[in-house]
Amino acid sequence: MLTRKEIEDIESKTLAPYAMKAKDSRGRVHKEEEHPYRTCYQRDRDRVIHSTAFRRLEYKTQVFVNHEGDYYRTRLTHTLEAAQIAVSIARTLGLNPDLTEAIALAHDIGHPPFGHSGEQELHELMKGHGGFDHNIQGLRVVDLLEERYPDFKGLNLTWEVREGINKHSTPYDKSGGLPQLEPEKSPTLEAQIVDLADEIAYDNHDIDDGLTSGLIKEEEIRDIPLWKKLCEEISRAHPSMSGSIRKYQMVRSLINTEVTDLINESGKRIEAFGIDSAESARSRPERTIAFSKGLLEERKSLKKFLYDNLYMHNRVVRMADKSRRFIRELFNYYISNPGQLPASAGRETEDRYRVVCDYIAGMTDRYALDEYIKLFNPYERMQ
Repeated sequence: MLTRKEIEDIESKTLAPYAMKAKDSRGRVHKEEEHPYRTCYQRDRDRVIHSTAFRRLEYKTQVFVNHEGDYYRTRLTHTLEAAQIAVSIARTLGLNPDLTEAIALAHDIGHPPFGHSGEQELHELMKGHGGFDHNIQGLRVVDLLEERYPDFKGLNLTWEVREGINKHSTPYDKSGGLPQLEPEKSPTLEAQIVDLADEIAYDNHDIDDGLTSGLIKEEEIRDIPLWKKLCEEISRAHPSMSGSIRKYQMVRSLINTEVTDLINESGKRIEAFGIDSAESARSRPERTIAFSKGLLEERKSLKKFLYDNLYMHNRVVRMADKSRRFIRELFNYYISNPGQLPASAGRETEDRYRVVCDYIAGMTDRYALDEYIKLFNPYERMQ
């Protein structure tokens, strides 16, 4: 039986010197006794998994709205895939897998319904009232909106997990800048891994979902250099495999190529930058965890293809426009009729705009659609 102290001792002996170790955490806003058998980051992981906001990710859009089919990724399945990739990278580089997993599981917890279109609409509606950013919203969720403990609001996560949520950064998500989380510094290497594991996950599962939906065709993607190179390798090894198996093998091969490149390049950069502690990594203005220049160049044509042919596909754009209208009309209704908000929304204690924003951001796609029908369909009976 391993105690928390023994697990922390194992971390000290086995993790790299630049890993963020549990015993060195800056701790929690509200003081708590340590658990006898779990480190602080293991507890954070478990708190995220058991949160209401995490469960609701099951019915929040990634690219395809939930009712379009059972196969497509949701925000929850994307989160699990990103976490699996991130933990594998962290273990190989000698970083802390528990911290990595906690950040990865929480990185999208502030997303509203209907993916990025929902986020964009909420940001427009909240202009003049602080705007909306899902990284900042993620912190509101874990710091304030989840209520599970008698002595404080929120989940009371460690400083490092909260920093990772706030500074989450990809081409589609820009890192936040809360002053208490040192915006002038880079996040831990574990958080940096999550950012790129997120990219690897959504690039590859969007290809899978796009091909499965028929919105993109394999013959359209076949001439993209990176895809073509991997396809030729797989076809030589298995010339008679079926199209569906080839699709899965292609996605698998793409993930493996990107993960391997990221590990190799990041290892070189850690050595070249002379990073010998978690704090020395945070003190660098540029990120240490990175793809090689060669792979970055190879990925450009693939990412452009996805943008032009999947994200801008008329079916996806049409649903995104409808989603923005759903969000906008719900928002305006609740602003004009705050008495229709549930008592749990806390409408008496905060700015009305932020209360309405929090309420809508917490909705699943399915709940938002149901609310829209109840409020705006004249033939729907109110309950």
